[in-house]
Amino acid sequence: MISALMPNYNRADLAFERGDGAWLFSTDGRRFLDFGGGIATSALGHGHPHLTQAIAEQAAKVMHVSNLYRVPQAEKLAARLVENSFGDSVFFCNSGAEANEGMVKMIRKYHAENGHPERWRIICFDGAFHGRTLAMISATGNPNYIKGFGPAVDGFDHVPFNNLNALRDAIGPETAGIVMEPIQGEGGIRSADPDFLPGLRAAADEFGLLLGLDEIQTGMGRTGRLFAYEWSDVTPDVMSLAKGLGGGFPIGAVVTTEAVARAVKPGSHGTTFGGNPLACAAGNAVLDVLLVPGFLDQVAARGALLSAGLKTLAGEFPQVITAIRGRGLLIGLKLELPNTALQAACLEQGLLTVAAGDNVLRLAPPLIITEEDCHTAIRLLRQAVQELAKTKVAAQ
Repeated sequence: MISALMPNYNRADLAFERGDGAWLFSTDGRRFLDFGGGIATSALGHGHPHLTQAIAEQAAKVMHVSNLYRVPQAEKLAARLVENSFGDSVFFCNSGAEANEGMVKMIRKYHAENGHPERWRIICFDGAFHGRTLAMISATGNPNYIKGFGPAVDGFDHVPFNNLNALRDAIGPETAGIVMEPIQGEGGIRSADPDFLPGLRAAADEFGLLLGLDEIQTGMGRTGRLFAYEWSDVTPDVMSLAKGLGGGFPIGAVVTTEAVARAVKPGSHGTTFGGNPLACAAGNAVLDVLLVPGFLDQVAARGALLSAGLKTLAGEFPQVITAIRGRGLLIGLKLELPNTALQAACLEQGLLTVAAGDNVLRLAPPLIITEEDCHTAIRLLRQAVQELAKTKVAAQ
């Protein structure tokens, strides 16, 4: 008999009843160091007093009113995102996939409103992940996600990541924009080359395209700056956010320039739940913490500490770990053995991690981790790697 909860996930037989900072406590009394962060979502960890208080206080007042009316909490959050980014205007939704759908719609609508409705195709990149809606699995382009759901949604052209020549070759009269992740998360923590984002900006400007950045996983402080594009001199025309934006509470956003925002007329795009008072109260609470002077510097420092320890570990066990990838607190371990095997070994040691593509194990802990948490994670990971290395030797 099928379970009442649809079995579309391969869930670990593990349930959590509470959390404290970077730690989670299971219903059977075990303690786990959370270096998966709800897949780069629990930006402030678990039970953060400021975030939980903001949510509780807002829930006691009003949770939902709909976008038929002004939402002061959304107005405040939008103004703060604008103040701290390239953008001029923000649309709120509920998830990363919705944010990416909104970003694509805005790119197309911009061209239609400016006399070029024939420009509707989007160039995306191999190894990307943009969400699970019908359009976004097509934007992602992974056949495993598309299989069984009928023909792919038209309008997305794919080229190799970090290949500017292929990008330029793919531009045609119907091309409207380019959408990419500064660091491919699900694709294996693959970072854009230093010249790639500037090259995309140059191509977009030359051909009159819009540049869209999917910062759902890299945004909201994850890399040590509020947005990953800030590591370059490049600004996009439109950007999608989610995950860490609500610290675990569902919220997504599209941040864009005035020129793009003006193309989105009343009635052309909307959402019932998006930007409701409760979600935006959570978003504002997260920003309260992230924007404290020095906080993002601390994220970068913790990331450097982790990466240094992981590189040492890789040097000790080259038969298991072949490379360390990523930036800040979005780190990938490229493995010689199956990433699911190391993920399971880490779980046995009390460390939560997340598998990613290209046989990479992903670490995306809460941004509030301490130096002690970093050292503990490396110790637990070393124990897991040692067990795997023994298994490999025994099997030979």
